[in-house]
Amino acid sequence: MTEHFGTLPDGTAVHRWTLERAGVRVRVLSYGGIVQSVQVPDRYGRTADVVLGFGGLDGYLEHPEPYLGALAGRYANRIADGRFPLDGRTYALARNDGPNSLHGGERGFDKRVWDGTPVAHGVRLSRVSPHGEEGFPGRLEVSATYRLDASGALRIAYEAVTDAPTVVNLTNHAYWNLSGSGDAGGHELRIAAGRYTPVDDDLIPTGVAPVQGTRFDFRTARKVGSGYDHNYVLDKGVTAAPVEAVELSDPASGRVLTVATTEPGLQLYTGDHLGGPFAPGEGIALETQHFPDSPNRPGFPSTVLRPGEVYRSETVYGFSVRG
Repeated sequence: MTEHFGTLPDGTAVHRWTLERAGVRVRVLSYGGIVQSVQVPDRYGRTADVVLGFGGLDGYLEHPEPYLGALAGRYANRIADGRFPLDGRTYALARNDGPNSLHGGERGFDKRVWDGTPVAHGVRLSRVSPHGEEGFPGRLEVSATYRLDASGALRIAYEAVTDAPTVVNLTNHAYWNLSGSGDAGGHELRIAAGRYTPVDDDLIPTGVAPVQGTRFDFRTARKVGSGYDHNYVLDKGVTAAPVEAVELSDPASGRVLTVATTEPGLQLYTGDHLGGPFAPGEGIALETQHFPDSPNRPGFPSTVLRPGEVYRSETVYGFSVRG
């Protein structure tokens, strides 16, 4: 189902798609590729919205910084000093996070209106990011397809092609609260990652370190708590098809979220700086992606996309309950 959701100050219409299958209802916006809501049942069959979102367009315009449910790009996460080298040339980007570029710059993909096309059990959003947008090179044709499969899992598949060498790193920035409200710090989290990337004061990676013996070890499920905005090096690495790497569960409701992805990294952010109508810690972001600052780190998996290549990434969010 498609409906009008609102109008931007420049007169551009924003639409909302509602996807329903196997007891799951997902709403997606053409503005920012935002996952506005995900409604799933608890162990007693009671339905609640398990992602943070606003009921109207004005909320997203007035509170853009949390990136609630948004499609982050052209480069999700941070690029140090808002610059990177590629093929002997240095590109300067929009700096919107202190000295760094974050989630694509001042007007990243989260603040653009996407074209929507219905597909089986979902919607395909697409747009063209012109050469030089927010400082990134190359004309990028990009799409994100949101589908519900037969089990009710939400599958988001990204594709992109370019006419010049560039860097690409896309993710969804949903904040999950499997209780539907309140503090999410009591959720239990498991991440199949034996390493993570420590960061400096600007949240830029300083290298790779083991989680063993640190508070970053989620290899066995435990309460999430707070104080995390870190990238995990998933044990599975880059894969051609999504592989499950994360499980988030809420003992109170019985809801369980699993995350399978093709990506090598996961940014865990416990929402410590959420504001506006949301309290700190009310949602947990699980951003599947390549590592922060990869364009400046030859030792990290590459995010370079060249003409003739196709960027592909897919993440699957599965829902179930425990008694």
